[in-house]
Amino acid sequence: MKKKYAILFFIAGLAILLLIQKKVVIPFVTEIDSSDLFLVDSKDQSSQIPISTPMTNLAYSHCNNYIKSKLDSETSVIFPEKPLYAWSLGGYQYVINGETELTSPTTSTITKKYICRIHYKNGDNEEGSLDFNNWSIEGLSGLDL
Repeated sequence: MKKKYAILFFIAGLAILLLIQKKVVIPFVTEIDSSDLFLVDSKDQSSQIPISTPMTNLAYSHCNNYIKSKLDSETSVIFPEKPLYAWSLGGYQYVINGETELTSPTTSTITKKYICRIHYKNGDNEEGSLDFNNWSIEGLSGLDL
């Protein structure tokens, strides 16, 4: 008899939990998702296709300068004028896909491709975009630095 009530209580509790989720939790999450709570208002719009803008060119330049600063003094590095691809993620965040030629005394010249994620910290105020201190490198892959 006790087991019969335990199963009924379990089924009733499960039904109540599902009903609360359907009638309370999901509508609440949907309301938050459709609100402007997570909206970042910025002049810099994201792009799903590779683009070339003055800010992506600066991001490429700053990524290259960062890479140069991490290499030892005996390694020479050559960067092309433009990246292979550059994407704006919106909010002044960029992903740069580039390549470089590295030459060191112990190895011959090798070409390496890399991905650099970089963020401009001053938002819509682009006056300080030439200063590397206003940028932050959030990730670099493809090079063993």
